[in-house]
Amino acid sequence: MRDQDAWLCFADESGQVLRPPKARTWSRRGHTPRVSVRGSGSGRISLVGVVCRRRGHRTRLIFRMLVHHGRKGERKGFREKDFAVLLDAVHQQLGGPIVLVWDNYTHHVDAAMRELIAARSWLTVFRFPSYTPDLNPAEGVWSHLKHSLGNLAPCSLDELAALARTRLKRMQYQPGLLDGFIAETGLTPAPP
Repeated sequence: MRDQDAWLCFADESGQVLRPPKARTWSRRGHTPRVSVRGSGSGRISLVGVVCRRRGHRTRLIFRMLVHHGRKGERKGFREKDFAVLLDAVHQQLGGPIVLVWDNYTHHVDAAMRELIAARSWLTVFRFPSYTPDLNPAEGVWSHLKHSLGNLAPCSLDELAALARTRLKRMQYQPGLLDGFIAETGLTPAPP
C-alpha cells in the first residue's frame, strides 16, 4: 500500500428491519418503558459501507443503501454488479489506487466477483481471515448506526431509510469518529 500510495479501504454489509435495536433509556423507577413497533412486513434496508484511509488525507466513509419493501421481483440485497458499481464510485471519489480489505462473503469470492476485480487494474483485494469481524472498522460504523437507532420506532421502511441515511451522512463529516473505528480494531497505520 505504501509503495502504491493507495487508499486502504475496509468494506462490509449490514441490514436493518423496522424492529429497532434494543437500547437503554431513562424512566421512572418501577415503570419499564415500552416502545410498541409494527414488526410486521418483510421489508428491510440493506447497507454497504466502505471506510477509506490514506496518509495525508482525512478518513472517508462511502456508503450505499438498498430499500427492500417486500414486493415481488424487488432485489433483497447487494450482488456482484452492485459491488462493482460501488467500487467504481469509490475509485472515482477517491481518485487513486485502492487496496480493499473485506470478508469472505459469498458474493465477494465467487467467480463473477473475481472477474470484476481482475478487470480493474487500480484495485488490489485482500480478505480478512474467517470469523474476524473485530478487525473490520466498518463493523464499528454499523454498531454506531444501530446504537443511534435504538429506542426509535419508525412508522415505515422509508422513514427508517431516511433516519439511517441521515445518521450515516453525519458520520461522513466526522473523520475523527472514523479514525476511532480504525483504532478500535487494533490495526495501527504506519506513521506519516
